[in-house]
Amino acid sequence: CLWGYILKTILLGQMLSLFICGTAVTSQYLAEQYQVNTPMFQSFISYSLLLLVYTTMLAFRTGDDSLLQILKQRWWKYIFLGLADVEANYMIVKAYQYTTLTSVQLLDCFGIPVLMALSWFILRARYKLIHFIAVAICLLGVGTMVGADILAGRQDSEGSDVVIGDVLVLLGASLYAISNVSEEYIVKNLSRVEFLGMVGLFGTIISGLQLAIVEHKDIMKIQWNWKIALLFAVFALCMFGLYSFMPVVIKVTSATSVNLGILTADLYSLFFGLFLFFYKFSGLYILSFIVIMVGFILYCSTPTRTAEPTALPQPVSAGLDNAALKIEENDSETPAGTVQFTRGETVVVSTN
Repeated sequence: CLWGYILKTILLGQMLSLFICGTAVTSQYLAEQYQVNTPMFQSFISYSLLLLVYTTMLAFRTGDDSLLQILKQRWWKYIFLGLADVEANYMIVKAYQYTTLTSVQLLDCFGIPVLMALSWFILRARYKLIHFIAVAICLLGVGTMVGADILAGRQDSEGSDVVIGDVLVLLGASLYAISNVSEEYIVKNLSRVEFLGMVGLFGTIISGLQLAIVEHKDIMKIQWNWKIALLFAVFALCMFGLYSFMPVVIKVTSATSVNLGILTADLYSLFFGLFLFFYKFSGLYILSFIVIMVGFILYCSTPTRTAEPTALPQPVSAGLDNAALKIEENDSETPAGTVQFTRGETVVVSTN
């Protein structure tokens, strides 16, 4: 059922948004209440959890999909993937120190057209006009949210260097797009555990090295107590939940669909901020949520096509990007095969 699929996609997407909201709220609370700004340390803890769970699962596998075989065949690819994922997280968080919240929210959307372009060339996704209209509606909803931020005065902090901050956001959004497209390819063609295990392994190594270089002094300054430890733990668990469930949602839909669905994460953060940070409320926030959801539903209502490889002789029909909307072929259309064995050990195969 189409509407059942759309409802399932919406619920899964909003669950991811809540995880993102949890990471944003805990990070902001650490920064404002305890003056703790350690994005790389927080990422290191999150990647370490993935390493502990999913890389360990790979270590107990045997055969071609074991940890050793994966490293032998694709280790250098996962180094680049881990680097893209770690630096995307770091650049977006770092950008808040230089530019405004408004700029981050707007420029972060740059990742969606980059993601669609990468999906077109790498995943062979083919879009229809309705998909571009849906994306435009979602971005209009983000614009409405930014307008509400301006009216509510949430863009007061101008940052120390707006240009540096804006460049960091654009680079971070592009790296997120690369990571998400890679994730969709790995999840749909290899396995979810392989993606999470490799990201956990190389993400831990890369973030650990970067942590030792750029944040060791900040960590030494932390005045540890149970509240700070709890905030770090909640952040890590939200990130673990986000990384664990995003491949599940991407396998059902696509990376582009997921990124449109999680545009509502900033709105959930706002709703928590009304109570924790005393934000001013605006009716435009509700309007922006509705507009984003309308665009998201419109995007999910029509499946994207997957172009067939030109090198292989295939039927004219093309596959669908959204696995939940694939139409099962009629069994009667499958040609019946007959195999005959002759004395000369020649195998004769005929189809009706």
